[in-house]
Amino acid sequence: MNTADTPKRSMRTPLGRVRNLGAAHSGTSDFWRQRITAVAMTLLMIPVLVIVMMLLGRNQAGAAQILSSLPVALILLLFIAASAWHMKIGMQVVIEDYIHNEKLKLVSIMLNNFFSIAVALASTYAILKLSSGV
Repeated sequence: MNTADTPKRSMRTPLGRVRNLGAAHSGTSDFWRQRITAVAMTLLMIPVLVIVMMLLGRNQAGAAQILSSLPVALILLLFIAASAWHMKIGMQVVIEDYIHNEKLKLVSIMLNNFFSIAVALASTYAILKLSSGV
């Protein structure tokens, strides 16, 4: 029998095929968000490395002088935001794939969200404090 004559079988429901959504009803949004944050981090990597190299060997006053520049602080803040978001999404995918106990999965996802937010806030606070010269 010719394979071109046979209809393709799908595990998806007709409504799922129309909406292009999987079983989780979220489609590939996490996949694309993670790719977007990866591209953002890649684009910001060179300026961040230049900033870090400029900070090497400086004392706090020298670091504050470099970080007090608005473009430098903005680049670092954008990098922190993209990194924290990327980290949150990546860990959430791992949790969803490998933790099968629903209660443990829910607690793990909540802890992941809180940890990601804490890292982003602490990093943002440090950059803002150093850039303000306080």
